[in-house]
Amino acid sequence: MPYDNGGTTIKMRTPRPTKSAEKTAYGLLFLVCLGHFLNGGIQSVIPAALPVLRDAHGLTFTQVGLITLVIQVTSSLLQPLVGLTTDKHPTKYMLAIGMCCTLVGLVALSQASVFASMLLAVVFLGFGSAVFHPEATRIAQFASGGRKGLAQSVFQVGGNAGMALGPLAAALVVIPYGQANIAWFGIAAGLATVVMLRVGTLAAARQRRQSRQPLRKTTQRTFSRALAVLFVVLFLLMFSKQVYIACLQNYLTFYLIDTFGMAISASQYVLFGFLAMSAVGTIAGGPLTDRFGSRAVILFSILGAAPFTLLIPHVGLQTFVFLALAVSFIMSSAFSAIRANECWPTIRLANERPPVFRKFLRVVICLLFI
Repeated sequence: MPYDNGGTTIKMRTPRPTKSAEKTAYGLLFLVCLGHFLNGGIQSVIPAALPVLRDAHGLTFTQVGLITLVIQVTSSLLQPLVGLTTDKHPTKYMLAIGMCCTLVGLVALSQASVFASMLLAVVFLGFGSAVFHPEATRIAQFASGGRKGLAQSVFQVGGNAGMALGPLAAALVVIPYGQANIAWFGIAAGLATVVMLRVGTLAAARQRRQSRQPLRKTTQRTFSRALAVLFVVLFLLMFSKQVYIACLQNYLTFYLIDTFGMAISASQYVLFGFLAMSAVGTIAGGPLTDRFGSRAVILFSILGAAPFTLLIPHVGLQTFVFLALAVSFIMSSAFSAIRANECWPTIRLANERPPVFRKFLRVVICLLFI
């Protein structure tokens, strides 16, 4: 029954839809996970290759930061536009188009000889990521059959695993042989394009089948000012957390090389460990959320890492590596808690266009964890 405590009433999906509507599409979910794995691996090659670009072209840290800024801003700020576009004009080729842009960016970056051409290349890489994540996240939830926690965990672990393995691949292919070998990762982008074409076809077929089913019954839930305040506070906390993680990820190798005299190839293995612990933290976050609740895990992921971050600039190499890995694990543990949907209402009725505010929620949550 509807109820109202002074807020705006919104419709919610019932926890137990019909059996036919709840069947999980494991094949589709696996393909989306595979695509996220390939995309994550490609995207993580860029920070891994930054030391090579710096040495080859004499880049300053300001220029390195601009490369990182351009790819992050492009991949983040374009996602709302992509999300709105796919809501209004859905197409099964959208994911494949995004991976083609990534392929163009990889080839362009491998041949870039001036700083401006590097920036243009990473714009294509950022655009490819911006196209991939909103649509892939939507399809992962669409394939979940009501098991959204499972779907999002599988989807995110695929991306984290790819990001962890990217630096290892860069250590084997790019670091020893130079910038031009970035183009070899175009093979992964081409494979991802084929996978995404299949994903688009399967998702379109599933959508047609579900469109012939009756609408699910819904309940009502109130969206209050307190929930809005909670969302804003959580957004600010998660934004600051992601800024810190991005700084560590992109400058970790430089810090190890310049401060401790570590070889470029050896620094890639530390970066691999950092990203691998992020994947482990994401997996561990699920049981921790079930045991202690979403709010406790979110607060722990933000506040629990604070002592380690204060110690990092003042320790030796071995302690630094340990603290960096611990920070990665702790900060990544909140993902499952956020996706558990305890802190805000989700998402929409079947076959119903989501309201603008819920579109905004979906896009912002996606931005926070990519």
